[in-house]
Amino acid sequence: MSVHYVRGDDPTLRDLALARLVTELVAEDDRALAVEEHSVPGRGSESDTGGAEGRALAVGGALNAAQSPPFMTTRRVVVLRDAGNLTAADATPLVTYLEAPADTTELVLVAGGGRLPANLAKACKGRVHELGPASEKTAEVLDDAVATAGIGLDRAAAKRVHDHLGEDAGRVPQLVATLDSAFDDGVTLGVEEVLPFLGEEGSVPGYQLTNAIEGGDAPGALAVLHRLLTAAGGREGRVMHPLQVLGLLQSHYRRILRLDDPDVHTPADAVEALGGRVKEYPAKKALGQARALGTDGIRRAFDLLHQADLDLKGARAIPEDAVMEILVARLAQLSSRSGAARRRSRSSR
Repeated sequence: MSVHYVRGDDPTLRDLALARLVTELVAEDDRALAVEEHSVPGRGSESDTGGAEGRALAVGGALNAAQSPPFMTTRRVVVLRDAGNLTAADATPLVTYLEAPADTTELVLVAGGGRLPANLAKACKGRVHELGPASEKTAEVLDDAVATAGIGLDRAAAKRVHDHLGEDAGRVPQLVATLDSAFDDGVTLGVEEVLPFLGEEGSVPGYQLTNAIEGGDAPGALAVLHRLLTAAGGREGRVMHPLQVLGLLQSHYRRILRLDDPDVHTPADAVEALGGRVKEYPAKKALGQARALGTDGIRRAFDLLHQADLDLKGARAIPEDAVMEILVARLAQLSSRSGAARRRSRSSR
């Protein structure tokens, strides 16, 4: 038999890939007798089941099942979820098992919790069948789901679904399945038919916030801010805290500050000034912002960021959401006044 690794960041899409694999491995056997599942707990306190003891119990249980003969089935299928929670020490028994896996067991390691420890990742190379979602991009997942459904979406409806769900690609299969059940086969749905089924807005990437601010689009930036603070990400499963959003903005403006230098003339110069750790396109954008804002504009941006940091930490009796809304609106206004938005608009043509 063999060992498998189910990768993927989106837990819903990853679970769908896992379900397909387990169904294939079980084949004609009785699933209740063939399959045993274990989950590695997170790295909590060492005194509770989330610590080293809990992780050892999960690994020990999985290996005990993997090394036991099947009962009234042709094989055993042993699933170990959240393998990324393991430390190198936790994974050592698994590494040993991989040297001579049982020939009656299909061991399935499932991503989650972080990266696999280095010793386990190394042991898996060349020995493990790796699989996962074909894509975790919302647009591509939507295209694939619609292609196998009985209904279709027109271009406007597909765009609305993509914009509404944002990065929550894991919600796409259930949405399409619901639409497929609610409408007749062969129908192509428009925006009006899709809207009642969309539910809460999904999460969005942080760069949408900085893009809107750079464009001087205060309403758009505030809409993105609201989603960052209220929409739980499909991959992380939680909303961003205002301090996290503030950190994102501080990093963005620190990059711009580093390019406020008369010796930085070209995108290549900008890449070098930023330590060579960014690609030319984002470096070029940041350079354009530095030139458009100018030294005074950048200084004003940092004044706003500093005041927001103090307010989030209780300097003034202002609700956290209001602090961030004021900050984002003022930063967008600063870009608009400085001409940064106009420069960005010209460079995108």
